[in-house]
Amino acid sequence: MTPQQLPPLLHLPKSERSRLYELTEPERRVAQLGYQGIAGVDEAGRGPLAGPVVAAACILHKPLFFPGVNDSKLVSPKRRRALFDTFKTHADLEFGVGIVNSAVIDQINIYQASLQAMRNAVGNLSSKPDYLLVDGMELKMEAITSEKLIKGDRRSQLIAIASIIAKETRDELMRDYDICYPGYGFAQHKGYGTTLHREALQRLGPCPIHRLTFSFK
Repeated sequence: MTPQQLPPLLHLPKSERSRLYELTEPERRVAQLGYQGIAGVDEAGRGPLAGPVVAAACILHKPLFFPGVNDSKLVSPKRRRALFDTFKTHADLEFGVGIVNSAVIDQINIYQASLQAMRNAVGNLSSKPDYLLVDGMELKMEAITSEKLIKGDRRSQLIAIASIIAKETRDELMRDYDICYPGYGFAQHKGYGTTLHREALQRLGPCPIHRLTFSFK
């Protein structure tokens, strides 16, 4: 099947139809191997000085295309939010979320915390997948085949969806933390090491959601 033969996308420019078709290549390749429960997995929040790391895993129960979907970092905040709202209510899209807080990040390091968040996200799916497409990390889970895709959020629609869900979920948490811990600007920078954030740390010192093993300089 070629992009030009996809009826749901005929209203889109040819370039977007082609992009979306290429974005589902990993899923189609894995499906041809006989796997039926294919999940995309990604995380958000490895780099910030504060807040949790959040992962998402998602499964599509029938072939679908989501125009505009891409790596969350390449999608505008307005478009990303609209896609997230679509994902939350879509009958054929299932997702799970995993959250690991800053205290655990300090205990086991951010890499291990990211893997734990991913495992939790997969475990929170209602359906058990039999194949995982994972963005940039080796994720081992019992009885589930997994594949690391470098820059997977730009190569797989499922991973791109997971990246948006993880990003939007984490941003919501950081907006809530902004209310709990005023003065740091969490709603603006989401815990990343911006000048605003570092200046607030100099004035106020760290709060309970800061990662104490990270450098605040």
